[in-house]
Amino acid sequence: MSVAAASVTGCGSTSSADDGKPSVVVGFYPQQFLATSIGGDDIDVTSVAQPGAEPHEMEITGKQLGAVTDASLVIYIKGVMPSLDNAVANNARDHALDLGGVTTLKSGYKETGEEGGKAGKDPHIWLDPVRMKKMAEAVGTRLATIDKAHAATYEQNTETVTGQLDALDAAYQSGLATCQRTAIVTTHNAFGYLADRYGLTQVSIAGLSPDNEPSPQRMAEVKAYAQKHGVTTIFFEEAVSPKYAETIAKEVGAETAVLSPIEIAHKGEDYIAIMQDNLAALRKALGCS
Repeated sequence: MSVAAASVTGCGSTSSADDGKPSVVVGFYPQQFLATSIGGDDIDVTSVAQPGAEPHEMEITGKQLGAVTDASLVIYIKGVMPSLDNAVANNARDHALDLGGVTTLKSGYKETGEEGGKAGKDPHIWLDPVRMKKMAEAVGTRLATIDKAHAATYEQNTETVTGQLDALDAAYQSGLATCQRTAIVTTHNAFGYLADRYGLTQVSIAGLSPDNEPSPQRMAEVKAYAQKHGVTTIFFEEAVSPKYAETIAKEVGAETAVLSPIEIAHKGEDYIAIMQDNLAALRKALGCS
């Protein structure tokens, strides 16, 4: 069956309490995709992320805090949006689902020479289709628990989404199986899970937050790595400035291209389509046959 689209309220608004549907608050786009795809028309979804804004440094408003407090379910990934993490800890412990808890998180995502902060858990699990499948199953199970009347629908929609994710994983496995290169240079340190899943090596210019300013030493390290490994494309993301990627690309004679961390929605595209775009970008950059 086709996956139904749920109603998504505007950012910062609370879900309708008058229609009897469970109110589900999500942190940012990947959780919104899962909630709307699996919940369909049987839930009301509110995203606390502002349209087009990168979520790492985002602050939630008082109205959004009220939505978190009053929600039937809050779906989030701890470590991406600290302000939402705090809101959940203080106001929603009994009705929250941390999708980071349904899979194993990588420790020590901080790379050698990377500036700022301590090494910790990498929260970018949604960029691995296999982990995304586990998250989809967790969302379906939780929705069925809080709304038993529509449990069969949630189960069926979960099967649809997990089938799409299985197909996406298969496309990545075959699409990246035979490539001239396996090294990717990115602005944002977001693609570790994807790289591990498909035999790639990621080196990032910035850290967990793409707004981090890399030191001259870090820029020199990435430049040297790109030259040593014959990197032909320096990736940046759509929500932040490409200046660091462009600087290194110019110095090593490479191109720049978008590799989306899928932290914001793309007009006219869903998670599956954006991941397919990422695969096409990787195949071109890595010289895959």
